[in-house]
Amino acid sequence: MRNKSSVLVGFVLFMLMVMTGCSGEKEDGAQGKKAENVFVTIATGGSSGAYFALGGAISNQLNQKVEGINSSVQSTGASAVNATLLGTEKVELAFAMNDVVSYAYTGTEVFKEKGKVETLRGIAALYPNFVQLITVEKTGIKEVSDLKGKRVGVGAPGSGTEVNARQILKAHGITYDDIKADYLSYAEAIEQMKNGAVDAAFLTSGLPNSTIMDLSTTQDVKIIPIRKESVEKLAEEYPFYASEVIPAGTYDNEEDVETAAVQTLLVTRADLSDDLVYNITKTIFENLDALKETHSAANSIQLEAVRKGMPIPLHPGAEKYFNEHK
Repeated sequence: MRNKSSVLVGFVLFMLMVMTGCSGEKEDGAQGKKAENVFVTIATGGSSGAYFALGGAISNQLNQKVEGINSSVQSTGASAVNATLLGTEKVELAFAMNDVVSYAYTGTEVFKEKGKVETLRGIAALYPNFVQLITVEKTGIKEVSDLKGKRVGVGAPGSGTEVNARQILKAHGITYDDIKADYLSYAEAIEQMKNGAVDAAFLTSGLPNSTIMDLSTTQDVKIIPIRKESVEKLAEEYPFYASEVIPAGTYDNEEDVETAAVQTLLVTRADLSDDLVYNITKTIFENLDALKETHSAANSIQLEAVRKGMPIPLHPGAEKYFNEHK
């Protein structure tokens, strides 16, 4: 009888352990699912540019405000590199200029050999990106035509800046064969200008660019104008360009300087869930003050302009948020 009781007690204890174990697995599983982080890597640009600064601000907001997101920032060669990183699913968000995004989506220009990146989806148009062609007083360069025979920083390989440089030079009848082209990032170009190894450089970014401001502390910086008529000629072939001005006092310039501009976009991948992209979009637009405190380029971000210059479909998650806030 005692043996039977022992067996019965043992069986009951065993079943309790099994039930507890199953319950524990479900609970742990649920907790694990809830606690499991979704990694969101944001591809930006050079560490001294607006992309990197704003990417860091967005990353911080996502980490603080959205449960389950683990976000980080990756410094890259900017637009073209970022589109490729999205296409290969190595990042989840990226900053890029609208011209380069269009090239990636359609497989043209710098993506003719790389192939289309049809999985690109838009989150929002953010702000104008100004093409800033700079030099220093001692070079004597005053117009784009003066660049012939000069050492020119044309942007990092695969960057939107490099595409801008090539197209703007072309609009002025200049090719890389006519200059000594140097493929440099913002920081590298400024450093080489300080050393006298580069005469002029293209930097496409929001205003002001911190590296140009750094250069202006030791050198008399000059902004080479890209005249309105040249931009209009450029826009006939590349409709992404618009004529803008760099306001007086942005750097050492006492007057407004004509230049070209394209639109900065925040883009993502089609395979990200609608809920995730909705929450990302919501977090960005409900915390714009944090972005504005990080970089003045964010002052131009407006809900009314999120589709401006957007050459690709919006992600449904972003579309849902914007439709709710018309």
